[in-house]
Amino acid sequence: MTIHFQPAIKSNQFLYNDSENFHFMNNDDFNQIAIDPKLLENSGFLKEGEIVNISINSEDQIPLSVDMPSNVTLKVIQTEPGVKGNTATNALKPATVETGAKVKVPLFINEGDKIKIDCSKGTYLERIQ
Repeated sequence: MTIHFQPAIKSNQFLYNDSENFHFMNNDDFNQIAIDPKLLENSGFLKEGEIVNISINSEDQIPLSVDMPSNVTLKVIQTEPGVKGNTATNALKPATVETGAKVKVPLFINEGDKIKIDCSKGTYLERIQ
C-alpha cells in the first residue's frame, strides 16, 4: 500500500534575508521558517512584508517550494535620467529597485518612481502613479 502525502501550503510573510537563508513568518501561528535561497526564484524582488505561499511536506515539515507573488510594486532607487525628447519605442535602460535587484525600464522612468515588476520573468510591467 502506497501512502501519498499532500504538501501543506501556508501563507507566510517575508521578514528578512541573511547571508544563508530567507526568513519568513507563518501568518497563522507566527512561527518563523528559514528557507534556502535555492527554493526561491527571482528572490531579488522580495521586499520585507511581502506575502508568499510556502509548500511544506506534511510528513517531515521540510519546505518544498515558495510561490512568489505574480508581480510586485517597488521603488526605483537608481537609474539614469531620461533624455527629454527621446521617445524611441521599446528603448530600455537599467534601473535598481529598493531591494537591490536590477531591471530594465523604459526611458521615462526616473528615480523615485514606483514600478510593477513581473516576478516570474523579472521584467517591468508598468509605472504606478
